[in-house]
Amino acid sequence: MPQTVRLSDADNVVTAVTPLETGQDGATQLIPRGHKLATQDIAKGAPVIKYAQVIGYAAEDIAAGAHVHTHNLDFRNVDTEYEFGTNLRPATPATKQDTFMGYRRASGRVGTRNYIAVLTSVNCSATAARKIAAHFTDDRLAAYPNVDGVVAFVHGTGCGMAGQGSEGFEALQRVMWGYARNPNIGGVLMAGLGCEMNQIDWLVEAYGLQPGPLFQSMNIQDVGGLRKTVDLGIAKIEKMLPEVNKATRSECPASELMVALQCGGSDAWSGITANPAVGYACDLLVAQGGTGVLAETPEIYGAEHLLTARAVDRATGEKLVGLIRWWEDYTARNKGSMDNNPSPGNKKGGLTTILEKSLGAAAKGGTTPLTGVYKYAEPVTAKGFTFMDSPGYDPASVTGQIASGCTLVCFTTGRGSAFGAKPSPSMKVATNTEMFNRMTEDMDVNAGTILTEGKSVEEVGREIYQMWLRMASGEQTKSEAQGLGDYEFVPWQIGAVM
Repeated sequence: MPQTVRLSDADNVVTAVTPLETGQDGATQLIPRGHKLATQDIAKGAPVIKYAQVIGYAAEDIAAGAHVHTHNLDFRNVDTEYEFGTNLRPATPATKQDTFMGYRRASGRVGTRNYIAVLTSVNCSATAARKIAAHFTDDRLAAYPNVDGVVAFVHGTGCGMAGQGSEGFEALQRVMWGYARNPNIGGVLMAGLGCEMNQIDWLVEAYGLQPGPLFQSMNIQDVGGLRKTVDLGIAKIEKMLPEVNKATRSECPASELMVALQCGGSDAWSGITANPAVGYACDLLVAQGGTGVLAETPEIYGAEHLLTARAVDRATGEKLVGLIRWWEDYTARNKGSMDNNPSPGNKKGGLTTILEKSLGAAAKGGTTPLTGVYKYAEPVTAKGFTFMDSPGYDPASVTGQIASGCTLVCFTTGRGSAFGAKPSPSMKVATNTEMFNRMTEDMDVNAGTILTEGKSVEEVGREIYQMWLRMASGEQTKSEAQGLGDYEFVPWQIGAVM
């Protein structure tokens, strides 16, 4: 392995592959693994360059060989002149159509799993939903081999919020509608209290949901209390099970896949190994006619100009810029900063500013044109590489991506995030071999081999893409094998709680 990695000839810092002692590779002081080393003198106020992009400004004079991190690097809000559609590189259509074994629904969409969902309209019905789902143990589901499970999707909101027309209310309704319509869901039971702001009847009417054998609803107040609600919910799902079990897998084209592109617990290697490899896998999926969905708007801050240049038209690029402006205002009025992210763990792993983190995070989107930009949990209808607005908080972000229609989740991590999602299976891509070896029960693919074994980004990208096809056909991910996904449903709560 090399001792340092330079990502561009334009850079004035390199990244330490291993801890550097004084005198190693030009270091004038100890450089922790994954951290940055100045390759030339950088004057106070001058830009620090990585990925051939500005990641911050020197807070003091920095001598060649010095450690560059939070103690001597300042963040500034971005002030960018945006270009639109100036870097369009359409994917070359695949010569061979790849397939997977999926569940084709009556809507024409294709699922990768077959769950029954117990969705709550409000926190007040969460206990009822949990009790209903808990009744359906593996023993009770043994007679229904095509049903992956009964899952309660509960949350802490649904009331004490502004009503119809408010950002928070509409986002919650999109999440509920999106989960009810996700093709990984074979049957739905919605459970409410009755007096909450988020009325089930409003949702059904607003989104055209059709009550029937596979879509049921009830309210605790109408049924007559918690115990009666749990009993009725169990009875309703028992009637659903034979119908949901009728679904069987059939051969489907890879063009039907929609993959959530996600990262968490990032480190300096995220933008060097795992994220570019996922980006290559996304390009392979787009070449098949499939869809990749990037999210976490605060984590593309400072890199959004790279995406607007890939927008298929100005309107699409302007939508992305509009999201950036909303987030600047949102953080300012809440007395925050866009540089609140990276987290302490990210910084320990070598990331210094949100600009540095964003440049690495954006690599998950590959190189093909940006075909659509969507609100949080809004249905993604465009094919190709797309973007959905969300916070950088992983559970809230993935919840929105699944509501938008994602049937698989691809999650890169450097520090080691133990994350899983239902109803869409989540695979984990480790950025470095050390963490992969330490957390082998949680990691599915080791992108650290790009450094430790000399594998190419393309080689690891193909490995990731092939796993997408296998997991879409039913192969369990490490997080599924450990039962993760029941507590990661976290709708983004926007606005005042009243």
